Amino acid sequence: METPPWRDRLRAEEELLEQLEDQAEQARRRRAQALKDGADELGSVYAVAKQLDLSWTAVANAIKKYTTA
Repeated sequence: METPPWRDRLRAEEELLEQLEDQAEQARRRRAQALKDGADELGSVYAVAKQLDLSWTAVANAIKKYTTA
């Protein structure tokens, strides 16, 4: 089997990277929504952060950045 030309391989890899970036962005938004739901359920961002052993600023920043777009 012959290897495709480098330009075709590069184009295919760039398309794959774009798809992966889109999927990662969607995952970040879903994660932030889950964190927000957790804060609503537990009563605070701090409570979510404590339960997950994360800093409260990391949780708050994720919620702010990805749920207010």
